Amino acid sequence: MNWVNLCKGGKNMSKENDQVWFITGANKGLGAAIAKEALDKGYKVVATARKPEGMKKTLGNSPNLLTVKLDITDDELVKSSVDAALEKFGHIDVLVNNAGYGLVGYFEEISEKLIRQHIETNVLGTMKITRAVLPFMRKQGSGWIIVTSSTSGIRAVEGNALYSASKFALEGWTEGMNIDLKPFGIRCMIIEPGAFRTDFFNEKTSLNLSDIEIDDYKKRREALQENSLTWHQKQPGDPAKLAKALMIALNSPNPPLRLLVGNAAVDAIDNYLKERRLEFEAWREVSASTDFD
Repeated sequence: MNWVNLCKGGKNMSKENDQVWFITGANKGLGAAIAKEALDKGYKVVATARKPEGMKKTLGNSPNLLTVKLDITDDELVKSSVDAALEKFGHIDVLVNNAGYGLVGYFEEISEKLIRQHIETNVLGTMKITRAVLPFMRKQGSGWIIVTSSTSGIRAVEGNALYSASKFALEGWTEGMNIDLKPFGIRCMIIEPGAFRTDFFNEKTSLNLSDIEIDDYKKRREALQENSLTWHQKQPGDPAKLAKALMIALNSPNPPLRLLVGNAAVDAIDNYLKERRLEFEAWREVSASTDFD
């Protein structure tokens, strides 16, 4: 299999300018930026969102654009959105799993209900739409599964243990799928953004806060929530540049499994990996001492 040709529309894939991109959470933020870039490249785009109203105002009124209502946790909407994409364009070449939301808070202060809702959307919803698309990619013998993770899928920071849990899950799942799906001509890529200027820190649209109050956490909770909410629309990352970086990575001779994006993210993860390597080396002897003699 020629992976370069596959990335660019190889023998099992539609011609490059006939590629169909199916993007979840495409009404705003990173999803909208990726949709715009794909349209600018001449690709066909199925832009989906729970509230698709107004998406054409954001993305334009191109004949290459289909907007569809989709809640990735809803079986019927998952099926109907994929059916609509296939009816309109005949195939799906790139699935961009971008839908999801943030959850800020300390574990003890987050109810099981909120945890289940978070995992249901970020993890199981992403798996649900991917499961619906894969049979068609297997049949055509090609495709890309793109999963939006986060630097929080690499390392956790204070107050995002549950959000990291969802992203760590996606990272492991996608890495495993990338191995399992290669024989079918299907590749996977994980996008790991730092802080990008989207609605991610908007409590009304993209961010949930903890729903239990414990006195021991009070001061830290208040500081954490205030700091999180003040980040809204002040993040340094440019979504349009992330979309361009994704296109470069997909069309490179050797596409990465993981694409880290954002200056601050590069520095933070570089330091994290160095620290983790130091810990690994410090405990290497103990780690290797546990087999039977």
